[in-house]
Amino acid sequence: MAFVKNKVSETIQEDERKQDRNCADLLVGLSDANATTRRWAARDLVDCPESAAALVERLKIEPEPSVREVILTTLTRLGDPSAIQALVDCLRSEDAALRNEVVEAMKQLPDEVAPIMHALLNDADPDVRIFTVNVLESLCHPDVEAWLIEVIENDAHVNVCATAVDLLGEVGTPAAASALVRLKARFGEDPYIQFAADLALKRINED
Repeated sequence: MAFVKNKVSETIQEDERKQDRNCADLLVGLSDANATTRRWAARDLVDCPESAAALVERLKIEPEPSVREVILTTLTRLGDPSAIQALVDCLRSEDAALRNEVVEAMKQLPDEVAPIMHALLNDADPDVRIFTVNVLESLCHPDVEAWLIEVIENDAHVNVCATAVDLLGEVGTPAAASALVRLKARFGEDPYIQFAADLALKRINED
């Protein structure tokens, strides 16, 4: 009997899948009560370049993890300025899980994120700057070290610098050494900065 139910369910889902997939219908499908319909809509909106804003609005309220995952995948595949800006806007969300998902998504877009990295690292909100440094953690881009050096040279917030110096401890080269020394002098009373900068310098000197 269970087999019959599964076959019926599969048939219903396949019928739903065959519905018209134009962009307007897909946008409506993003709000469907059925999570499978929402997931299909999110996936197929990759062919609708103007859908980034709607995808992010759905992402902010979507309770189903599999749908959230597909929305983020579609946004990264779109990769256009509106999609990137939509992801950036999510960095300001109060939803910690959403922020973390967006950070992971942005790590997959080094070339698309690079043009806005300087602006993000100079955002007025220190939390956004920290999240941006977190994006750099796995961002395969040749300017990662230069961006981190910029942070520890110029950012006035100790927590932002601490996040950056942690990463420099992993990816830093001799090019970062003098900036690390200046960072130690700038935050001479902060024990963590002293520890992390010394650790980064030690690793750089050992390489």
